[in-house]
Amino acid sequence: MLFKIYSFGCKVNQYESEFIRQIMCADGHEYTDSDNSADIFIVNSCSVTAVSDSKCRKLLRKLRRENPQCIILLCGCMSQAFPRKYENFNMCDIVIGNTTRGQIPQYIRQFISDRKSIVDISDHDRKNEAFESCAVNTFCERTRAFLKIEDGCDRFCSYCIIPYARGRVRSKPLADLEAEVALLANNGYTEIVLVGINLSKYGTDIGLTLSDAVECVAKQQGISRIRLGSLEPELLDEVTISRLAACDKFCPQFHLSLQSGCTETLKRMNRRYTNAEYAEIVERIRRNFENSSITTDVMVGFPGETEEEFKTSLDFVVGIGFAKVHVFPYSRRSGTVADRMPDQIQKAVKEQRARLMTEATEAKRLEFMNSQVGTVCQVLFERPDENGMYEGYSKNYTPVSVDTKGVDVSGQCLNVLITEAQSERCIGVISDN
Repeated sequence: MLFKIYSFGCKVNQYESEFIRQIMCADGHEYTDSDNSADIFIVNSCSVTAVSDSKCRKLLRKLRRENPQCIILLCGCMSQAFPRKYENFNMCDIVIGNTTRGQIPQYIRQFISDRKSIVDISDHDRKNEAFESCAVNTFCERTRAFLKIEDGCDRFCSYCIIPYARGRVRSKPLADLEAEVALLANNGYTEIVLVGINLSKYGTDIGLTLSDAVECVAKQQGISRIRLGSLEPELLDEVTISRLAACDKFCPQFHLSLQSGCTETLKRMNRRYTNAEYAEIVERIRRNFENSSITTDVMVGFPGETEEEFKTSLDFVVGIGFAKVHVFPYSRRSGTVADRMPDQIQKAVKEQRARLMTEATEAKRLEFMNSQVGTVCQVLFERPDENGMYEGYSKNYTPVSVDTKGVDVSGQCLNVLITEAQSERCIGVISDN
Protein backbone atom coordinates (compact mmCIF):
# COMPACT_ATOMS: atom_id res chain seq x y z
CA MET A 1 0.00 0.00 0.00
CA LEU A 2 1.07 3.58 -0.61
CA PHE A 3 1.70 5.71 2.48
CA LYS A 4 2.66 9.29 3.29
CA ILE A 5 4.10 10.75 6.49
CA TYR A 6 3.46 14.22 7.87
CA SER A 7 6.05 15.24 10.44
CA PHE A 8 5.48 18.14 12.81
CA GLY A 9 8.00 19.74 15.15
CA CYS A 10 11.65 19.23 15.94
CA LYS A 11 14.59 17.43 14.34
CA VAL A 12 13.98 14.47 16.67
CA ASN A 13 10.54 14.07 15.10
CA GLN A 14 12.08 14.25 11.65
CA TYR A 15 14.48 11.47 12.55
CA GLU A 16 11.66 9.35 13.95
CA SER A 17 9.56 9.93 10.83
CA GLU A 18 12.44 8.66 8.71
CA PHE A 19 12.64 5.58 10.95
CA ILE A 20 8.91 5.01 10.44
CA ARG A 21 9.31 5.41 6.68
CA GLN A 22 12.03 2.79 6.58
CA ILE A 23 10.21 0.18 8.68
CA MET A 24 7.06 0.70 6.60
CA CYS A 25 9.01 0.15 3.38
CA ALA A 26 10.65 -2.93 4.92
CA ASP A 27 7.13 -4.25 5.58
CA GLY A 28 6.26 -4.01 1.90
CA HIS A 29 4.61 -0.60 1.70
CA GLU A 30 5.66 2.13 -0.74
CA TYR A 31 6.20 5.78 0.16
CA THR A 32 4.53 8.56 -1.83
CA ASP A 33 4.56 12.35 -1.59
CA SER A 34 1.08 12.57 -3.06
CA ASP A 35 -2.04 13.06 -0.96
CA ASN A 36 -4.16 11.83 -3.84
CA SER A 37 -2.54 8.41 -4.19
CA ALA A 38 -1.83 7.51 -0.55
CA ASP A 39 -3.78 4.71 1.11
CA ILE A 40 -2.24 5.36 4.53
CA PHE A 41 -1.45 8.68 6.23
CA ILE A 42 0.88 8.70 9.23
CA VAL A 43 0.87 11.94 11.23
CA ASN A 44 3.82 12.30 13.60
CA SER A 45 2.60 15.04 15.91
CA CYS A 46 4.25 17.77 17.95
CA SER A 47 2.75 19.15 21.14
CA VAL A 48 5.26 21.77 22.23
CA THR A 49 2.54 24.46 22.03
CA ALA A 50 -1.24 24.59 21.78
CA VAL A 51 -0.72 26.00 18.27
CA SER A 52 1.12 22.78 17.34
CA ASP A 53 -1.88 20.74 18.46
CA SER A 54 -4.24 22.97 16.50
CA LYS A 55 -2.22 22.55 13.28
CA CYS A 56 -2.20 18.81 13.73
CA ARG A 57 -5.96 18.60 14.31
CA LYS A 58 -6.56 20.78 11.27
CA LEU A 59 -4.50 18.42 9.11
CA LEU A 60 -6.30 15.35 10.46
CA ARG A 61 -9.70 16.86 9.63
CA LYS A 62 -8.49 17.76 6.13
CA LEU A 63 -7.12 14.27 5.49
CA ARG A 64 -10.32 12.60 6.63
CA ARG A 65 -12.52 14.96 4.64
CA GLU A 66 -10.55 14.56 1.41
CA ASN A 67 -9.68 10.86 1.81
CA PRO A 68 -12.63 9.21 3.57
CA GLN A 69 -11.49 5.65 2.79
CA CYS A 70 -7.85 6.03 3.77
CA ILE A 71 -6.19 4.78 6.95
CA ILE A 72 -5.04 7.57 9.29
CA LEU A 73 -2.52 6.80 12.02
CA LEU A 74 -1.58 9.41 14.63
CA CYS A 75 1.56 9.06 16.71
CA GLY A 76 3.95 11.32 18.58
CA CYS A 77 3.81 13.88 21.35
CA MET A 78 0.23 15.16 21.09
CA SER A 79 -1.39 11.80 21.71
CA GLN A 80 1.22 10.84 24.32
CA ALA A 81 0.82 14.07 26.32
CA PHE A 82 -2.99 14.11 26.17
CA PRO A 83 -4.12 10.48 25.86
CA ARG A 84 -7.65 11.24 27.04
CA LYS A 85 -8.23 14.34 24.91
CA TYR A 86 -10.27 12.49 22.33
CA GLU A 87 -10.96 15.52 20.16
CA ASN A 88 -7.28 15.31 19.23
CA PHE A 89 -7.75 12.01 17.44
CA ASN A 90 -11.39 11.30 16.67
CA MET A 91 -10.54 11.51 12.95
CA CYS A 92 -8.03 8.66 13.24
CA ASP A 93 -8.17 4.91 12.76
CA ILE A 94 -5.05 4.17 14.79
CA VAL A 95 -3.65 6.25 17.66
CA ILE A 96 -0.41 5.52 19.48
CA GLY A 97 2.05 7.66 21.41
CA ASN A 98 5.84 7.72 21.58
CA THR A 99 6.55 4.30 23.07
CA THR A 100 5.51 1.87 20.31
CA ARG A 101 6.32 3.54 16.98
CA GLY A 102 8.44 0.54 16.03
CA GLN A 103 5.22 -1.50 15.90
CA ILE A 104 3.43 0.73 13.39
CA PRO A 105 3.46 -1.88 10.57
CA GLN A 106 1.84 -4.40 12.95
CA TYR A 107 -0.86 -1.90 13.98
CA ILE A 108 -1.65 -1.25 10.32
CA ARG A 109 -1.85 -4.96 9.53
CA GLN A 110 -4.21 -5.44 12.46
CA PHE A 111 -6.47 -2.61 11.32
CA ILE A 112 -6.56 -3.87 7.73
CA SER A 113 -7.52 -7.30 9.05
CA ASP A 114 -10.52 -6.34 11.20
CA ARG A 115 -11.16 -2.60 10.45
CA LYS A 116 -11.51 -1.90 14.17
CA SER A 117 -10.15 1.38 15.53
CA ILE A 118 -7.03 1.11 17.67
CA VAL A 119 -6.06 3.42 20.53
CA ASP A 120 -2.95 2.14 22.27
CA ILE A 121 -1.03 4.82 24.19
CA SER A 122 1.36 3.29 26.71
CA ASP A 123 2.73 5.33 29.59
CA HIS A 124 6.45 6.01 29.83
CA ASP A 125 8.24 3.91 32.45
CA ARG A 126 9.90 6.50 34.68
CA LYS A 127 12.46 4.08 36.10
CA ASN A 128 13.19 1.29 33.63
CA GLU A 129 12.46 2.60 30.14
CA ALA A 130 15.39 2.03 27.78
CA PHE A 131 16.36 4.07 24.75
CA GLU A 132 14.24 3.08 21.78
CA SER A 133 15.99 0.62 19.49
CA CYS A 134 15.92 2.39 16.14
CA ALA A 135 18.31 3.27 13.35
CA VAL A 136 18.17 4.91 9.94
CA ASN A 137 20.51 4.45 6.99
CA THR A 138 19.38 7.39 4.87
CA PHE A 139 17.75 10.77 5.34
CA CYS A 140 15.70 13.29 3.39
CA GLU A 141 18.70 15.61 2.95
CA ARG A 142 21.51 14.52 0.67
CA THR A 143 24.55 15.70 2.62
CA ARG A 144 23.43 15.98 6.24
CA ALA A 145 21.77 13.36 8.45
CA PHE A 146 20.11 13.91 11.82
CA LEU A 147 20.80 11.17 14.33
CA LYS A 148 18.82 10.86 17.56
CA ILE A 149 21.04 9.90 20.47
CA GLU A 150 18.90 11.04 23.43
CA ASP A 151 15.24 11.06 24.34
CA GLY A 152 13.27 12.41 27.27
CA CYS A 153 13.69 15.31 29.69
CA ASP A 154 13.68 15.65 33.46
CA ARG A 155 13.91 19.45 33.70
CA PHE A 156 10.18 20.29 33.97
CA CYS A 157 10.39 23.92 32.88
CA SER A 158 7.19 25.55 34.05
CA TYR A 159 5.91 26.25 30.52
CA CYS A 160 6.72 22.88 28.94
CA ILE A 161 4.64 19.73 28.41
CA ILE A 162 7.43 17.74 26.77
CA PRO A 163 8.62 15.73 29.84
CA TYR A 164 5.11 14.25 29.97
CA ALA A 165 5.19 13.44 26.26
CA ARG A 166 8.75 12.09 26.17
CA GLY A 167 9.46 10.56 29.56
CA ARG A 168 12.79 10.73 31.38
CA VAL A 169 16.30 10.97 29.94
CA ARG A 170 17.43 7.93 27.93
CA SER A 171 20.60 7.63 25.86
CA LYS A 172 21.69 5.64 22.83
CA PRO A 173 24.52 3.19 23.65
CA LEU A 174 27.82 3.99 21.96
CA ALA A 175 27.91 0.64 20.13
CA ASP A 176 24.54 1.39 18.53
CA LEU A 177 25.64 4.92 17.68
CA GLU A 178 28.82 3.66 16.05
CA ALA A 179 26.90 1.14 13.94
CA GLU A 180 24.33 3.71 12.76
CA VAL A 181 26.99 6.27 11.83
CA ALA A 182 28.74 3.61 9.77
CA LEU A 183 25.50 2.96 7.84
CA LEU A 184 25.05 6.67 7.11
CA ALA A 185 28.69 7.13 6.09
CA ASN A 186 28.46 4.15 3.74
CA ASN A 187 25.46 5.81 2.11
CA GLY A 188 27.43 8.96 1.37
CA TYR A 189 26.57 11.25 4.26
CA THR A 190 29.46 13.45 5.34
CA GLU A 191 27.81 15.54 8.06
CA ILE A 192 26.06 14.18 11.15
CA VAL A 193 23.83 16.30 13.39
CA LEU A 194 23.34 14.74 16.82
CA VAL A 195 19.91 15.53 18.22
CA GLY A 196 17.86 14.83 21.33
CA ILE A 197 15.03 16.17 23.42
CA ASN A 198 17.53 17.29 26.08
CA LEU A 199 20.75 16.65 24.19
CA SER A 200 23.02 18.09 26.88
CA LYS A 201 21.96 15.25 29.19
CA TYR A 202 23.19 12.56 26.82
CA GLY A 203 24.86 9.75 28.72
CA THR A 204 23.91 10.80 32.24
CA ASP A 205 21.85 7.62 32.56
CA ILE A 206 24.57 5.27 31.24
CA GLY A 207 27.77 6.79 32.56
CA LEU A 208 28.71 8.76 29.44
CA THR A 209 28.82 12.38 28.29
CA LEU A 210 27.92 14.28 25.14
CA SER A 211 31.64 14.54 24.37
CA ASP A 212 31.83 10.73 24.27
CA ALA A 213 29.16 10.68 21.57
CA VAL A 214 30.91 13.33 19.48
CA GLU A 215 34.24 11.51 19.72
CA CYS A 216 32.56 8.24 18.75
CA VAL A 217 31.15 9.77 15.57
CA ALA A 218 34.46 11.46 14.76
CA LYS A 219 36.17 8.05 14.48
CA GLN A 220 34.05 7.07 11.47
CA GLN A 221 35.80 7.39 8.12
CA GLY A 222 33.79 9.40 5.62
CA ILE A 223 32.29 11.71 8.23
CA SER A 224 33.89 15.15 7.96
CA ARG A 225 31.54 17.25 10.09
CA ILE A 226 29.68 16.81 13.37
CA ARG A 227 27.08 19.24 14.68
CA LEU A 228 24.91 19.36 17.75
CA GLY A 229 21.22 20.14 17.89
CA SER A 230 19.63 22.45 20.44
CA LEU A 231 21.38 22.44 23.82
CA GLU A 232 20.49 23.34 27.37
CA PRO A 233 23.43 25.57 28.30
CA GLU A 234 24.33 24.80 31.88
CA LEU A 235 26.01 21.44 31.23
CA LEU A 236 28.58 22.94 28.86
CA ASP A 237 31.36 23.06 31.43
CA GLU A 238 35.04 23.73 30.81
CA VAL A 239 35.89 20.04 30.34
CA THR A 240 33.12 19.46 27.81
CA ILE A 241 34.03 22.56 25.81
CA SER A 242 37.72 21.58 25.79
CA ARG A 243 36.95 18.07 24.52
CA LEU A 244 34.70 19.39 21.77
CA ALA A 245 37.32 21.96 20.74
CA ALA A 246 39.92 19.19 20.44
CA CYS A 247 37.79 17.40 17.82
CA ASP A 248 38.75 18.63 14.33
CA LYS A 249 35.46 17.46 12.82
CA PHE A 250 33.30 19.34 15.33
CA CYS A 251 31.52 22.39 13.91
CA PRO A 252 31.63 25.50 16.12
CA GLN A 253 27.91 26.21 16.00
CA PHE A 254 25.93 26.17 19.23
CA HIS A 255 22.19 26.59 19.60
CA LEU A 256 21.96 27.43 23.29
CA SER A 257 18.37 27.70 24.48
CA LEU A 258 18.05 30.93 26.49
CA GLN A 259 14.28 31.63 26.74
CA SER A 260 14.83 34.88 28.66
CA GLY A 261 17.70 37.22 29.36
CA CYS A 262 16.23 38.19 32.74
CA THR A 263 17.19 36.07 35.75
CA GLU A 264 13.92 36.71 37.58
CA THR A 265 11.93 35.49 34.58
CA LEU A 266 14.22 32.46 34.27
CA LYS A 267 13.42 31.54 37.88
CA ARG A 268 9.68 31.50 37.16
CA MET A 269 10.39 29.41 34.09
CA ASN A 270 12.26 26.92 36.31
CA ARG A 271 15.37 27.27 34.18
CA ARG A 272 18.63 26.16 35.83
CA TYR A 273 20.90 29.16 35.24
CA THR A 274 21.09 32.93 35.66
CA ASN A 275 21.75 35.35 32.83
CA ALA A 276 25.28 35.87 34.22
CA GLU A 277 25.96 32.14 34.12
CA TYR A 278 24.65 31.97 30.56
CA ALA A 279 26.94 34.83 29.53
CA GLU A 280 29.89 33.00 31.08
CA ILE A 281 29.11 29.88 29.02
CA VAL A 282 28.98 31.98 25.84
CA GLU A 283 32.33 33.55 26.71
CA ARG A 284 33.78 30.07 27.32
CA ILE A 285 32.66 28.93 23.87
CA ARG A 286 34.05 32.00 22.14
CA ARG A 287 37.35 31.63 23.96
CA ASN A 288 37.74 28.04 22.74
CA PHE A 289 36.32 28.28 19.21
CA GLU A 290 37.47 30.76 16.60
CA ASN A 291 34.62 32.32 14.60
CA SER A 292 31.93 30.33 16.38
CA SER A 293 28.26 31.11 15.96
CA ILE A 294 25.76 31.04 18.79
CA THR A 295 22.05 31.00 18.14
CA THR A 296 19.14 30.78 20.56
CA ASP A 297 15.42 30.89 21.31
CA VAL A 298 13.86 33.78 23.24
CA MET A 299 10.37 33.85 24.68
CA VAL A 300 8.61 37.13 25.43
CA GLY A 301 5.51 37.79 27.49
CA PHE A 302 5.98 34.99 30.01
CA PRO A 303 3.52 35.30 32.94
CA GLY A 304 4.64 38.08 35.27
CA GLU A 305 7.14 39.58 32.82
CA THR A 306 7.16 43.29 33.65
CA GLU A 307 8.32 46.04 31.32
CA GLU A 308 11.52 46.20 33.35
CA GLU A 309 12.10 42.46 33.02
CA PHE A 310 11.49 42.62 29.29
CA LYS A 311 13.96 45.51 28.98
CA THR A 312 16.53 43.49 30.94
CA SER A 313 16.00 40.52 28.63
CA LEU A 314 16.21 42.67 25.51
CA ASP A 315 19.43 44.37 26.64
CA PHE A 316 20.98 41.01 27.53
CA VAL A 317 20.10 39.40 24.20
CA VAL A 318 21.44 42.37 22.24
CA GLY A 319 24.59 42.38 24.36
CA ILE A 320 25.37 38.73 23.66
CA GLY A 321 25.30 39.32 19.91
CA PHE A 322 23.71 36.09 18.72
CA ALA A 323 24.16 34.98 15.13
CA LYS A 324 20.42 34.32 14.98
CA VAL A 325 17.51 34.40 17.43
CA HIS A 326 14.15 32.68 17.17
CA VAL A 327 11.76 35.05 18.97
CA PHE A 328 8.29 33.90 19.96
CA PRO A 329 5.54 35.07 22.34
CA TYR A 330 4.64 32.83 25.28
CA SER A 331 1.72 30.52 24.51
CA ARG A 332 -0.32 29.02 27.34
CA ARG A 333 -0.07 25.25 27.54
CA SER A 334 -2.66 23.27 29.47
CA GLY A 335 -1.11 20.82 31.92
CA THR A 336 1.83 23.07 32.78
CA VAL A 337 2.62 25.16 35.85
CA ALA A 338 2.85 28.37 33.81
CA ASP A 339 -0.70 27.96 32.54
CA ARG A 340 -1.93 28.37 36.12
CA MET A 341 0.32 31.33 36.96
CA PRO A 342 -1.18 34.75 37.71
CA ASP A 343 -0.31 37.89 35.75
CA GLN A 344 -0.79 36.44 32.29
CA ILE A 345 0.32 38.96 29.67
CA GLN A 346 -2.14 40.36 27.13
CA LYS A 347 -1.75 39.19 23.54
CA ALA A 348 -1.14 42.71 22.21
CA VAL A 349 1.67 43.27 24.71
CA LYS A 350 3.29 39.94 23.81
CA GLU A 351 3.13 40.76 20.12
CA GLN A 352 4.66 44.20 20.68
CA ARG A 353 7.52 42.74 22.71
CA ALA A 354 8.11 40.05 20.10
CA ARG A 355 8.32 42.74 17.43
CA LEU A 356 10.83 44.81 19.42
CA MET A 357 12.96 41.76 20.24
CA THR A 358 12.90 40.61 16.61
CA GLU A 359 13.93 44.00 15.25
CA ALA A 360 16.84 44.22 17.68
CA THR A 361 18.08 40.67 17.06
CA GLU A 362 17.80 40.98 13.29
CA ALA A 363 20.15 43.95 13.45
CA LYS A 364 22.65 41.83 15.41
CA ARG A 365 22.26 39.01 12.89
CA LEU A 366 23.24 41.36 10.08
CA GLU A 367 26.28 42.39 12.14
CA PHE A 368 27.26 38.73 12.42
CA MET A 369 26.81 38.14 8.71
CA ASN A 370 28.96 41.19 7.93
CA SER A 371 31.66 39.84 10.24
CA GLN A 372 32.04 36.87 7.89
CA VAL A 373 32.95 39.06 4.88
CA GLY A 374 36.61 38.64 3.98
CA THR A 375 36.97 35.25 5.67
CA VAL A 376 37.72 31.99 3.88
CA CYS A 377 35.59 29.10 5.09
CA GLN A 378 34.79 25.56 4.09
CA VAL A 379 31.29 25.26 2.65
CA LEU A 380 29.51 21.95 2.25
CA PHE A 381 27.30 22.52 -0.79
CA GLU A 382 23.82 21.03 -0.89
CA ARG A 383 21.76 22.18 -3.87
CA PRO A 384 21.19 24.93 -6.44
CA ASP A 385 18.85 27.72 -5.36
CA GLU A 386 16.12 29.38 -7.41
CA ASN A 387 18.71 31.65 -9.05
CA GLY A 388 21.01 28.83 -10.11
CA MET A 389 23.59 29.59 -7.43
CA TYR A 390 24.73 26.70 -5.27
CA GLU A 391 23.99 27.01 -1.57
CA GLY A 392 25.51 25.35 1.44
CA TYR A 393 26.73 25.98 4.97
CA SER A 394 30.05 26.84 6.52
CA LYS A 395 31.25 25.03 9.63
CA ASN A 396 29.65 27.72 11.83
CA TYR A 397 26.40 27.23 9.87
CA THR A 398 26.50 30.47 7.94
CA PRO A 399 24.38 29.99 4.79
CA VAL A 400 26.54 30.71 1.73
CA SER A 401 25.65 30.94 -1.97
CA VAL A 402 28.16 30.77 -4.82
CA ASP A 403 27.80 31.20 -8.58
CA THR A 404 29.58 28.08 -9.84
CA LYS A 405 28.97 28.89 -13.53
CA GLY A 406 26.77 25.84 -13.94
CA VAL A 407 29.18 23.38 -12.34
CA ASP A 408 27.41 20.88 -10.03
CA VAL A 409 29.12 21.03 -6.63
CA SER A 410 26.43 19.24 -4.62
CA GLY A 411 27.98 17.23 -1.80
CA GLN A 412 31.39 18.86 -2.18
CA CYS A 413 33.15 20.71 0.62
CA LEU A 414 35.06 23.64 -0.90
CA ASN A 415 36.93 26.70 0.35
CA VAL A 416 34.94 29.88 -0.22
CA LEU A 417 35.92 33.52 0.16
CA ILE A 418 32.97 35.47 1.58
CA THR A 419 32.55 38.67 -0.44
CA GLU A 420 29.13 39.98 0.55
CA ALA A 421 26.64 39.71 3.40
CA GLN A 422 22.88 39.79 3.08
CA SER A 423 20.28 39.40 5.80
CA GLU A 424 19.69 35.68 5.19
CA ARG A 425 22.88 34.51 3.52
CA CYS A 426 26.40 35.39 2.48
CA ILE A 427 27.70 35.46 -1.08
CA GLY A 428 31.12 34.07 -1.93
CA VAL A 429 33.49 32.79 -4.58
CA ILE A 430 35.41 29.53 -4.71
CA SER A 431 38.89 30.10 -3.29
CA ASP A 432 42.17 28.27 -3.84
CA ASN A 433 43.29 29.02 -0.27
